[in-house]
Amino acid sequence: MNIYDISKRAGVSIATVSRVLNNSPHVSQATRDRVMKVIEDSGYVPNAFARGLGLNSMQTIGLLCPDASDPYLAQALAFLERAFRSQGYDCLLTCTGKGTSARREGVEKLITRHVDGMVLMGSSFIESTGKGNDYIRQAAKQTPIVLLNGAFPCERVYGVLCDDRRATREAAEFLMDAGCRRILYLYDSKNESGRRKLAGYREALEGRGVDMAEELLVYFDGNKQDIARVREHLLALEGEGARFDAVLASEDSLAVGALKYARAAGRRVPEDVSIVGYNNSALCLYSEPELTSVDNKLRAICDRIVETMMGVLEGREMPQKTVFTAELVKRGSTRPV
Repeated sequence: MNIYDISKRAGVSIATVSRVLNNSPHVSQATRDRVMKVIEDSGYVPNAFARGLGLNSMQTIGLLCPDASDPYLAQALAFLERAFRSQGYDCLLTCTGKGTSARREGVEKLITRHVDGMVLMGSSFIESTGKGNDYIRQAAKQTPIVLLNGAFPCERVYGVLCDDRRATREAAEFLMDAGCRRILYLYDSKNESGRRKLAGYREALEGRGVDMAEELLVYFDGNKQDIARVREHLLALEGEGARFDAVLASEDSLAVGALKYARAAGRRVPEDVSIVGYNNSALCLYSEPELTSVDNKLRAICDRIVETMMGVLEGREMPQKTVFTAELVKRGSTRPV
């Protein structure tokens, strides 16, 4: 039994069946009752494609995610799926990996599925060169796109993000206010968000007249969730002569690795070394001491993404870019100011 059989048995068009399934007001009660009786008698369960026939709407939002195992993105997925479902929309998830070609293929795949809109999760979808974003521009001609934690000017492309630059600058300034003088910046990403965070760190040091020591600018070229490797990386740096009294990390998992380093090196936290993470994830509360971290307002960002997408689909004019201000949540891994 499919939507074609339902339309034939009920003596109505496929479009009418689709309108009934989508609770459209443009169907008489008598027709609605007739179609629903056929559906109930047959035990028919509609799928997203069938619901979309005749209405030019799949009632489905495509979510593209580089890595669903990433704690930040996994939390975002949970927020978005729940919020879209409350609006009557299903979600279709595509995990693209980190390669450029895979991201483009993921976008093209969702276009062929006729989704009503797409959410690109993470600034890794945005290329550093304008031409590199042509695949998003082309896709936006067919369906609206909202970027999580990224933005660039393009019609039908909307960005909702945190001010990472300001957040990282304020975190570094807090560490300096607490008496830290050599702040190691530990990061693992060079995407748009990563570049904003790095700029904030540089800006904080320059604003205080502190010369930035290149050996304290540390790029971790590995899996950020491999906490043991992060620990060993910092131990190796210390063995090579690097000296620092604070670690500002671009991710909470990197900051947890720094906590593990401190324990292995016999350094007290926060007396000998202060540590700040980013994302304010559950990892912060699992650590000992609990981790000071930047809350980048992920739930609020996801809620605004859904609000923006719904507004666009309903034909309302929505802001092309929305920026949230982060908050530094202070816990036991940093000294008080």
